[in-house]
Amino acid sequence: MTNTAGAPDWRQARRRSAREAIVAAAWQLVAEEGLAGLSLRELARRAGITPPTVYAYFASKNAIYDTMFFQAANTFADEMAKPYSSDNPREVLAESVGRFFEFCARHPARYQLLFQRTVPGFEPSAESFAPAQRALASEQDLLARNGVTQARHLDMFTALVSGLASQQFANDPGGDRWTSLAEESLAMFLDHCRSRTGSLKAVPAQRGERRRGRDHHNN
Repeated sequence: MTNTAGAPDWRQARRRSAREAIVAAAWQLVAEEGLAGLSLRELARRAGITPPTVYAYFASKNAIYDTMFFQAANTFADEMAKPYSSDNPREVLAESVGRFFEFCARHPARYQLLFQRTVPGFEPSAESFAPAQRALASEQDLLARNGVTQARHLDMFTALVSGLASQQFANDPGGDRWTSLAEESLAMFLDHCRSRTGSLKAVPAQRGERRRGRDHHNN
């Protein structure tokens, strides 16, 4: 009699390995062709399988994007959670902005997937979106340490920082024309928010709003 006790584990490991290979090939492909250039035919060729076989591991192209989003969001959240070089709230906030810019510059495809709507019709699943919410919550805590606790000020901060990043990578890739404005912009932002303390509604405890979470610095 054949012993098949280990078969399910073996099959799961094989399936996991195949999925990882497909997603790795997807990252390689979008790095060359852009997120919208993810062709299942080319993806299958690079992964060493046939196009129909892709659907044995992913229900759709958006399912591949969803796994990529999860990986990118986890990488981003982990990067932002690393220890900072100062205990000063103002300096930590500034360093977090710098980290955001560095992440976006190092990982253009991940930046586009996380913070722009480059793929029409794609929405991350709740599971894949969770790390992005974790990163946003961490940034919200940094703002609170600087006395910024208003709902609209959190929105203003994410719009300000993502706007600088968008301008930089769209108009001066590899340069610092817009990212060099971060220190001055942050100073103006903090001065404005502190002058308005107590006059606006506080940030709600529930942070489940999709666009706010996804756009972290806009999402």
